[in-house]
Amino acid sequence: MPGEAKHISSFDAALYGLKNDVLMMSSLTDRIFQTAFEALLKRDSELCDHVVAEDEEIDILEKQVDQQGVNLLLRFHPVASDMREVVSAMKVSANLERIADQSVTIARRAKHLNNRPAARELALLEPPYRLAVTIFRDSVRTFADGDCELARMLKLKDRELDAVTRDVSEKLVARATVDSELVPSYVDLILVARALERIGDHATNIAEDSFWR
Repeated sequence: MPGEAKHISSFDAALYGLKNDVLMMSSLTDRIFQTAFEALLKRDSELCDHVVAEDEEIDILEKQVDQQGVNLLLRFHPVASDMREVVSAMKVSANLERIADQSVTIARRAKHLNNRPAARELALLEPPYRLAVTIFRDSVRTFADGDCELARMLKLKDRELDAVTRDVSEKLVARATVDSELVPSYVDLILVARALERIGDHATNIAEDSFWR
């Protein structure tokens, strides 16, 4: 039936557009995350402010994706499998927004650290950062490519990230007991480690939401 075919192609086009918007949002989130950690390493307060400004764009995009998804559901009344595709994209978008928020946390802690002498222990955060970036990018691949096997592997990587960030936090707490002058800096570094752990959690959610559909 021509009318039914038109309805199906219109829905497919709208769903394709929704997914593309989510992928565009993921690229911006990736950039914000990288910039936040770069600001931390380089002690660059201007970059910190740039992260906060770009996060506002992510917030706008997340609201747009959410509204697009609702409009798509109301307009087409899709069958269960198609409805899950729409809701999946909306859930992925929400987790991208949370990753951007955690990147802002990193940038704000970096700005606090810039007001104090550089802490050598900053280097402890580089391994968990690299692992968090890998988990995040792989989670986006699971959404884009539908890679179920990769999604399963991410759970193991997320557990590894949890262990690494816990180890970093324990080392920082131990150093705080012998160097009280640097306690404020150690606290900020611990909060950065927690932000990296949460980014891993949200990225794992993205992988899981990609296969909720």
